Amino acid sequence: MKMPIKDRWNAELYDRSHSFVSEFGNDLVELLAPKKGEKILDIGCGTGDLAYKLNKHGADVIGVDKSANMIHQALKKYPHIPFNVKDVVKLTYENEFNAVFSNATLHWEKKPKQALNCIYHSLKPGGRFVAEFGGKGNVEIITNEILKQLKLSSVTYSPEQFPWYFPSIGEYATLMEEVGFHVSVALHFHRPTPLEGDDGLRNWLEMFAVEMFKHATTETKERIYTSIEKNLRNTLFTNNRWIADYKRIRVVGIKD
Repeated sequence: MKMPIKDRWNAELYDRSHSFVSEFGNDLVELLAPKKGEKILDIGCGTGDLAYKLNKHGADVIGVDKSANMIHQALKKYPHIPFNVKDVVKLTYENEFNAVFSNATLHWEKKPKQALNCIYHSLKPGGRFVAEFGGKGNVEIITNEILKQLKLSSVTYSPEQFPWYFPSIGEYATLMEEVGFHVSVALHFHRPTPLEGDDGLRNWLEMFAVEMFKHATTETKERIYTSIEKNLRNTLFTNNRWIADYKRIRVVGIKD
């Protein structure tokens, strides 16, 4: 197998320090309730753990992710499952899947309606779209502190560097309806999320927020990381671990 094109995602760090991403997806698998023989598309499959769970239920799963590094890792772990490097806004499937599943991915997509259109067309009539991702207010305590420290350090930053799309329920459910979905579930909820280890917050910043620091030197970035840890310790560090201020959206849409 050829080595993947280098991208910003560190798949080894993801598996080592961010296993909570797929672990919290177990409830979403239950909501999906995959059936034996169903054809399911896992969008933003990462390193493949949830696709593997769907496969164990007897579903015919295809996993796609924008990151070549993630797909390379998924293929190493689960070589019997087809994984492909694909961008959700460039999917060309038509009426192929009984279900589309996505965990902790769609907050990375800044063209949400285009993504929803592709998801809708991928489904067979009567198919279901089940997803969970960051919603309005997600990691707001962390990102506010990042922005504060960037400003104090005179690091160039523009709003376009904010890497996520965190919609409200009303905003996202409306987009789903506009592309044709019947929205049967739409929830917004707080889910404080433990980060592994004393360096859990620093690992989170390095894994997920790197775009916000792209104009900072390595030395400045390390100094900012230390300041963020110091300033947020009283708020987000409890019982000897960091707790990220996650707020999630969970939706189910049916293609009528």
